[in-house]
Amino acid sequence: MDDAQLLRYSRHILLNELGIEGQERLLASHALVIGAGGLGSPASLYLGSAGVGRITVVDDDMVDTTNLQRQIAHTLGRVGQFKADSVRTAIAQINPDVRVTPVTERANAALLDTLVAQADVVLDCCDNFETRQAVNLACVKHRKPLVSGAAIRMDGQVSVFDITQAEAPCYACIFPPEQAPEETRCATMGVFAPLVGIIGTVQAAEALKILSGMGSYMTGRLLMLDGRELSWTDIRVGRHADCPVCAAHRTV
Repeated sequence: MDDAQLLRYSRHILLNELGIEGQERLLASHALVIGAGGLGSPASLYLGSAGVGRITVVDDDMVDTTNLQRQIAHTLGRVGQFKADSVRTAIAQINPDVRVTPVTERANAALLDTLVAQADVVLDCCDNFETRQAVNLACVKHRKPLVSGAAIRMDGQVSVFDITQAEAPCYACIFPPEQAPEETRCATMGVFAPLVGIIGTVQAAEALKILSGMGSYMTGRLLMLDGRELSWTDIRVGRHADCPVCAAHRTV
């Protein structure tokens, strides 16, 4: 790190859990963020401000006025732009040293297979079950840690899935692909603005811990947030021996 970086990241360097070595790991790391909306906005901004060297942001949607109630990376002046491009602009205004690559395509299986293989950690900040399953499959295939978040109305959830840990589940162990829930959208159900900020920030925290070498203690746990009472429920979750996604990719 040069003198400017030592100053910029001095509050991280002061942490015994992180220090210079951990910050250098962040600077050399690559995070993949799927979704640049309510969850992806705070997650990406914190990754960028913390000095993650490369961030790839995937989202084929464009900024709309209705997004501005909660998607804090975007501004009124960027309405009509791709959200991934808007996030790149927002991060550049905070930390121009970070290399942000916007991908303005839908996160399909072929694209994910390429991008996940290149990343050190993946943050699932999307808003639909089909994409979550596709992201999980790619992470299992390439054995990459996945930080998954979701939020709707007044409820949120977050977890870390890492099959390199023997007893840790993948996303499909907890939410089987064949049991697809009825999709709920913010446009019809609503979402409490700070809720996505809380969940997205937790996702960023877990990703930073993984990338810096601290490791995540959320693997094997599902945290569920009730935004009405602001209370957390911590559920222990384990791998499913017959999981159709991860069972074949486990190392004996």
